[in-house]
Amino acid sequence: MNQTKQTLPARVKSALAGGLAGWLGVPIGLDSGAFWAAWFGGRNFTGESVTVNSTLQLSTAWACVRLLADTLSTLPVNVYREVGDTKTLAKDHELYRLLHDQPNDNMTAAVFWQIYVACLLLWGAAYVEKRRNVLGKLSALDILLPSCMMPPRIRDDGSIEWTYNDPILKKSRVIAEEDLWYLPAFTLDGLNPISPVQMGANVFGGAIAADRASASTFKDGMKSAGLVTMDAVLKPGQRDEIRAHVKTVSDQGGYMVLEKGAGFEQLRMNPQDAELLATRGFNVEEICRWYRVPPWMVGHTEKSTSWGTGIEQQMIGFVTFSLRTWAVRIEQSAKKDLMTPVERGSYSVEIAMEGLLRGDSASRAAFYSQMTQNGVMTRDDCRKKENLPPMGGNAAVLTVQSNMLPIDKLGENNPATAAKDALAAWLTSESSDAT
Repeated sequence: MNQTKQTLPARVKSALAGGLAGWLGVPIGLDSGAFWAAWFGGRNFTGESVTVNSTLQLSTAWACVRLLADTLSTLPVNVYREVGDTKTLAKDHELYRLLHDQPNDNMTAAVFWQIYVACLLLWGAAYVEKRRNVLGKLSALDILLPSCMMPPRIRDDGSIEWTYNDPILKKSRVIAEEDLWYLPAFTLDGLNPISPVQMGANVFGGAIAADRASASTFKDGMKSAGLVTMDAVLKPGQRDEIRAHVKTVSDQGGYMVLEKGAGFEQLRMNPQDAELLATRGFNVEEICRWYRVPPWMVGHTEKSTSWGTGIEQQMIGFVTFSLRTWAVRIEQSAKKDLMTPVERGSYSVEIAMEGLLRGDSASRAAFYSQMTQNGVMTRDDCRKKENLPPMGGNAAVLTVQSNMLPIDKLGENNPATAAKDALAAWLTSESSDAT
């Protein structure tokens, strides 16, 4: 019984932390599926309790979530006004301030988006409550805890009703469909999200078990348990003396001295036989595969060139297949849930992926050079992105690489063209005089 009291808190510590969040003071019944799922964690082969908290205690899972969430949260989220083929920043739109600068009174945009993406990666869905002012216009966006959301209920009229176990008010409250911005990370029916942590319980549970075995091995000083065998029947006092001697050697080190044909037989596998390091390395790759993150980006450099021809190609793959997919989902969801039907025809939301070049001066300079030399951007456009004042004049004119002429001036003042025209005029004149 004493042993149970000592081991029980350690075994359920993560389950308690993950299961009780947001449920204090809220009535819990047998049909409270969200609570029981958070309490027991995902089922897995190892028997470990896999919850969001226990998953984040894995260094690889923590690194993957931090990498994706922190990277996306630092990219500018812009609102554009579209008139014909022209697209301009709509800084006067209220949604621009909320998405780009400050979604609510308590969070900056970077903190808001970091939490938003982390919810998608851990719970498989992000829930944001829309706040409106007295005029009914959108005034704030508040992040809700996914662990406190109950499964949606479809009303008789076809609308969706959400129930939120508010951890601040200590009670459940109903949120109408039009007041909730909901984005599932992965879903099979468009409504119910699939939790990455619960679906990956075997992956995360195996990693947790490997970490526990590793910690236990090093805690015991990498000493193996075993049996002391004797060729004679011992008296109780002799058994106690041998146990005390073995324990002293195990705790303090040194050599065991055994008599009367005694022998020692090892029971536990040593780390080499168990391939503990190889198992932990494989778990790193498994978790990275789960989140579509190159292992070298979380410090696992054993196979850093297995994707593409080098680090540059791996970076392109990470942006294309990891960051870009999340960005598109967020952009489309924000336009659908945060804009009115009328606004959707003339406004759009975009996450500026070129913000990743902000820390790379050489790549940024090459990008600006290509854009200006090919007539895509003006020099003033580049200066604005570098927070420099516009110069005006020719700096606001589109140019191309050929003599750096304005696009609408191509062909004018070209020496070859002028010579050709002059020759044609002279031939025409000579022909007229001969006639």
